[in-house]
Amino acid sequence: MTAPTRAVAQGTFDLLHPGHIHYLEEAATYADELHVIVARRANVTHKEPPILSDRQRRETVEALGVVDAAHRGHPEDIFVPIERIDPDVIVLGHDQHHDADAISETLADRGVDCRIERATAREPAHDDELLSSRAIIERILAQRG
Repeated sequence: MTAPTRAVAQGTFDLLHPGHIHYLEEAATYADELHVIVARRANVTHKEPPILSDRQRRETVEALGVVDAAHRGHPEDIFVPIERIDPDVIVLGHDQHHDADAISETLADRGVDCRIERATAREPAHDDELLSSRAIIERILAQRG
């Protein structure tokens, strides 16, 4: 019997929305198991930090049926959870700022043999559908701020 294949998706996942669901559902198609690494608030430096706690975001992501396991990111080294999970593929979000070639090089240097894929974008299904946490927050502030 062969071991199940593992895919890793990762992100902040603040205020889950249809864009996140699309990303995770697509990532799950790459392997038998989907592991999701939820970034720690302290490590989110490329945008505003998340509103929700690390624990709440991890628990919310793990509750999704498409996710087999959700993990918090490592406080100092983002590659530690990837080494522990030992995935066959890492699926990056369509708009994530990560450099796939740099990730591949680092993984190779650390003895992790997996490929990198990039998920597709999801178009809004209707006129008022919001596909980003930032857009949700902006609408809340505009309507209730």
